[in-house]
Amino acid sequence: HKDMGKFICIRQLILGVLLMSAGCVTQETPLQRAKRIEPMLSAAGFHMQPITNSAQQSTLQTMTPLKVRYYPYNGKMHYWFADPVYCDCLFVGNEEAYQRYQQFRLQEQNVQEQERTAEMNEEAAQQEQMNWMMWPGEPFLMP
Repeated sequence: HKDMGKFICIRQLILGVLLMSAGCVTQETPLQRAKRIEPMLSAAGFHMQPITNSAQQSTLQTMTPLKVRYYPYNGKMHYWFADPVYCDCLFVGNEEAYQRYQQFRLQEQNVQEQERTAEMNEEAAQQEQMNWMMWPGEPFLMP
């Protein structure tokens, strides 16, 4: 039936758009990343050290930005997070602070996963509602 073919085509188009939009992930800007991570670092026990002179600024520019890195010192691991974007500072912490930071990151990931699941469930419910609204009202006949 001609109308049934049109219905299936429209339905597939809408489903495709929904699936593509569900798969789109916006990329985090460096500023957003810094604003998201730095409160976790502070809460975990990292200490913020502002950059106050040109020698420190030069050193900061050579460091990997916006990623937690580590170095061994006196038999212990020490961690740092260079931020030339938001605070123009360096966060430093010990092993305990790093472990707390990792726990915060896991909690954040769990919350984000729950939010994604809720969004997907809501999109599926909306799709189901659209399917019923677009149903042509004729019985579906199997060949």
